[in-house]
Parts: sequence; C-alpha cells; structure tokens
Amino acid sequence: MDIMQFFQHSAGKWFSQRTSQNLTGEQSVAGSSDLWIDALDRDDPQVTALCEQYRVDPTLAVCGLQVRWEGMPVLHEKKQSGSTVLVALGEGDAPKSGQLLHGIGATQSPPLPGRYAIGSDDALTLIVETDRLYAEERLWFASENLRLRTSIVREADGNHSACFCSEIRMGGAKPPTESGEAAKSRA
Repeated sequence: MDIMQFFQHSAGKWFSQRTSQNLTGEQSVAGSSDLWIDALDRDDPQVTALCEQYRVDPTLAVCGLQVRWEGMPVLHEKKQSGSTVLVALGEGDAPKSGQLLHGIGATQSPPLPGRYAIGSDDALTLIVETDRLYAEERLWFASENLRLRTSIVREADGNHSACFCSEIRMGGAKPPTESGEAAKSRA
C-alpha cells in the first residue's frame, strides 16, 4: 500500500473510541467521536492552499486528506469539533515515505511539518518533531471497516501521553480502487 491508497482507503464516516493515558499524571480518559474523512486529489484547492502556507511548490503534493470530527462530551466536557488537512509529499507517483504537511483549521501558526512512512505491514506512521514536542501516530487497518490508531506524545515540559483508538467505518467511502479523477470525469 502507498500513501495514496492509504488515504483513499480511509475515506468515509467513522465512529472512533479512544482511551488516552497521561503517563506522568497517571490519569486515564476515554471518549468517542465521529470522523468524516475525505481523500483529496493533489490539485484540490485545500491541498494547494496548505502547500502555499508551508511555502512548498504544490506540484510536489502526492495527495491530501481532510478530516473533520465531532467529539462526544464526556462527563461535563463541552462537545468538541474541528478539522484538519494533511498533504503528503513524496518521490514518484506511489510513495511509501515522505514529508507530511499538517494544518488545523485556518489559523494554525506556525505550521508543523512532519513525515510519514508506510511499513511492509501497510501501517502508516506519522511523526511530528520540534524542539518542544515529539508526536508519533501509527494507523493500520485490522479489516476493511476497522481501523486502529496508537499515538505517543512527549513534550519538553515532561508531559507524556499515550492513546489507543479503534475506528469503525459507518459508511460513505469511495471504492478504494477508484481515483478521484475517474469519479470527477463521470460527474
């Protein structure tokens, strides 16, 4: 699997259940959310805009992904929602590793560049690293409609956390073998 196939396979509506553990404070929190994931073609305006925000030539983009979420409130928390766009850069038409551009909404500053790699087991690893933060997320498909995620975050202030998510596809996916261009030409 390459990055384009992974993003296309991720498209659809998902129900996500997560457990987060603050490793320094020994606090565990569970929650759930709805996710809407759309695979974006390399020439999508959102892909171009994010490339321009990073001052990267948009022709270097391989593909993109838009993720929107609505978190279910836990106890007295407020409902949370948001969106993010990811853009994969890489060598060739079907890269298994490269740079990852990440934007949250319209106001993220400064942008946080990262990197991605798809292993021989078809799991996607995303890494964002700065002098103040190290975040690593691993995503893989247990089956066609079950996706799993783990993440670790280490902050310079000594805060460390880990998270596990299971995500069940609720529908709305594009067929994994169909490219966005083919779908557009039929529309």
